[in-house]
Amino acid sequence: MQQPKQTPSEGHADVRIVAASPEVARRVAEVPRRCSAATEQCSYPAGTGGGTRLELVVDTTRAAEPARSWLETSRSPGE
Repeated sequence: MQQPKQTPSEGHADVRIVAASPEVARRVAEVPRRCSAATEQCSYPAGTGGGTRLELVVDTTRAAEPARSWLETSRSPGE
């Protein structure tokens, strides 16, 4: 697996998902996208054995709807 060229900015995370099919990768990517804002995903072949590698950047400083209201009320003061 390649190392990222640079570390993501504060509050962001690079997410890579490797799955047997593009559909499975997209379903797994829905989990972080429902909780936090995320960039558009990019899809690539996973390697010589087949499969799909999906990459996206998750912004943990901004919640996605409808998780936004739940996350905002569950944070402790000062976060």
